[in-house]
Amino acid sequence: MSQAATAGPAPKVSEASATVSPAPRVAEAPATRRRTTRSVLRPILMLGGILAVAIGSGAWWLTGGRWVSVDNAYVRAAKEAVATDVSGIVKEVTVREGQRVRKGDVLLRLDPRPFEIAVAGARAHLNGMVSTLNAMKLEYKRLLREIEVKQAQVNSDQANYDRFAGLVRNGGVTRAEYDNARFALAAGKQSVESLRVAAAVQLARLGGEADVDVTTMSDYLQAKARLDEAQRQLEHTVIYAPFDGVVTQVETVQPGMYLAAATAAFGIVSTERVWIEANPKETELTWVKPGDPVEISVDTYPGRTWAGVVETIAPNSGSEFSVLPAQNTSGNWVKVVQRIPVRIQVERKPGDPELRAGMSVVAEIDTGHKRTLRDLY
Repeated sequence: MSQAATAGPAPKVSEASATVSPAPRVAEAPATRRRTTRSVLRPILMLGGILAVAIGSGAWWLTGGRWVSVDNAYVRAAKEAVATDVSGIVKEVTVREGQRVRKGDVLLRLDPRPFEIAVAGARAHLNGMVSTLNAMKLEYKRLLREIEVKQAQVNSDQANYDRFAGLVRNGGVTRAEYDNARFALAAGKQSVESLRVAAAVQLARLGGEADVDVTTMSDYLQAKARLDEAQRQLEHTVIYAPFDGVVTQVETVQPGMYLAAATAAFGIVSTERVWIEANPKETELTWVKPGDPVEISVDTYPGRTWAGVVETIAPNSGSEFSVLPAQNTSGNWVKVVQRIPVRIQVERKPGDPELRAGMSVVAEIDTGHKRTLRDLY
């Protein structure tokens, strides 16, 4: 009975309460507005983002282009293969591997004995040539005196001949005496002529000047050159350091070995004449010029920088002086960006780490250039 009572008929709903049912539609209005707002803001934000990126890129482009970074750069130093132009036996090597030397220090000596003998022989030849040339001058003077004596004899023979010629017609002298006088005169004349030719030859040997200074004659100069060459070769038996530097590969030469002319004994690398050789792309050289400041960092010394300045820009690309330069005449030609060597002078200070030839370098060149819209055209 109690269950029936509780399950009685449901209460009636009035028409007024039935009209309130659309209330959930009122809650959907904010969501609709949010969707509308998002649909409007999305393209605006997208366009704004693109515009911001474009403005940022443009600003970055306009403010960029001042610095040129080159990582294809290396430390270079003056270096030389120690050699001489004479051949000989190595007598002494006065340096060791890695030793620092100053300009003018002795590096190597060859045995000087053969060259000293050559100098002595050349000097003796020069002295003999001086004596010979002086003797030629005296010989010319002797010939002149002999010509005078012979000419006097010819004059005497001429007088005898003239006298005999007048006497032979009236029988004052015999025909034989006349002929002897005539033949003696002819022989005397020939002798004088021969002496004059000999004197002319001797004068020609003296260069046409009887009292010539023998030190100006070609024979003397030739002998003097021979002595100078022998002396030069003797001096070149000692090899000196051409500049301040460090010697290397010294162990390849030992005392007692034969060293041929122009054969490298060992090497020397300068510690003073050091520079940076950078190889930027040709497209990066638009605004680079000599005198531009450079910031240099070396891979060996992280965190350390050196100041530098662009010294020269090569007039050619690196491939121009190669053994086989590229020939771009074929039909399958492909354009390749070339690299132009740039020499950078390094400002080194006392206490800086040592820069060794071949070290890898990163060079930042400050061109001082600021881009403008004109650069787009």
